[in-house]
Amino acid sequence: MNDFQPYSYTDSVTADRPWLASLVGVQDTNTITLDLTKFTEGTHYVTSANPLLQGRNVMKSGIPLGKVTASGLYAPYSGPRSEVQTVTITGGPTGGTYTLTFSGQTTAGIPYNATAAQVKAALEALSNIGVGDVAVSGGPHPGTPVVVTFGGQYLSDDVAQMTASGTGLTGGTTPAVAVATTTAGGGASATDGTEALAGFLVSQISFNPGSTKAAGALLWHGEVYAEDCPVPFDPTDVASTAPGVNIHYRTR
Repeated sequence: MNDFQPYSYTDSVTADRPWLASLVGVQDTNTITLDLTKFTEGTHYVTSANPLLQGRNVMKSGIPLGKVTASGLYAPYSGPRSEVQTVTITGGPTGGTYTLTFSGQTTAGIPYNATAAQVKAALEALSNIGVGDVAVSGGPHPGTPVVVTFGGQYLSDDVAQMTASGTGLTGGTTPAVAVATTTAGGGASATDGTEALAGFLVSQISFNPGSTKAAGALLWHGEVYAEDCPVPFDPTDVASTAPGVNIHYRTR
């Protein structure tokens, strides 16, 4: 099933895109087709809460993209592989806090019903995790796991798995918290063409669940705040770019 939606320049300019450092190149994007089967819910897209979209999924803008050689479709850029760890609470706690420990540093208490933003703030308060070193999605706890993706100084590193303590959780039935590594960090493993950066998805797009393709717009030259991309991305680790790609990276 394909899902193609019209785009307008006005939509592109007014969209909420903190990763976009300027409007250079926004009027000169390429129309592309995304292979939706290559994207991951929670990381790349979410189900819209807007009732007008009637349960459609929304792909985040600013996702780095590569072109699949065999199909000509676009998929997430698969340069150095980021470590992904999942934090899950069980036992249905109704109060209290838990902590996460990363390489010897332990967070302050994280609420039992924490959002992804609260978990991110707790981790970034550690001395060994800086702003931009983790992207956190999913949640809120306790019903939904939180997914921590390492980037920044840890991009492509097989980092130590965090440990968790749920001794501060209360209520429920034997509440506990656990961490699991779902993707180990490492160097680029793709050989399908997506290991070469082709550009960035310039605007959010919506598509129906079950769709396999959707139209998008590719920013192939312009200015980007890499630390504000919706997935961890470090331009210093980009080893290969598609022909013609000219992206300047700025810092705030």
